[in-house]
Amino acid sequence: MQVQVNTNHIQGSAELQEWVGAAVTERLERFDDLLTRVEIHVGDENAQKAGADDKRCQIEARPKGHQSLSVTHKAESLQLAVDGAAEKMRNALDHLVGKLDAKSVPTGHLDDPLLSEDPPQVTDALLQEEFLARQEALGKE
Repeated sequence: MQVQVNTNHIQGSAELQEWVGAAVTERLERFDDLLTRVEIHVGDENAQKAGADDKRCQIEARPKGHQSLSVTHKAESLQLAVDGAAEKMRNALDHLVGKLDAKSVPTGHLDDPLLSEDPPQVTDALLQEEFLARQEALGKE
């Protein structure tokens, strides 16, 4: 996962970029295989003026094979803004992964017992024979 940190109206030092990148990467590390790139934008919306919730962090994550996800969090300090945005992104990725896990994968054939050529007694007997053969192979009778 490639991480890029951008700053706006904030002195962008290497330490700041390293800290922000590490904080977000730590929160999203379980999605490392899913993500190709994460862009983090931190900024001070009022520039040098003071104000409530004027620190902003936007995170854009690009999952493999899916559209990018973007979240934003505003807070009174940069640390709170980064932590809040990272938590929102983690929740968004949890939601995406949950949706992917819930999708059924078509197998190309129907497993409807009514469409089976064998009557239920034959199917049951075949399953019982298979079970007994496996038990015998395991040394259990």
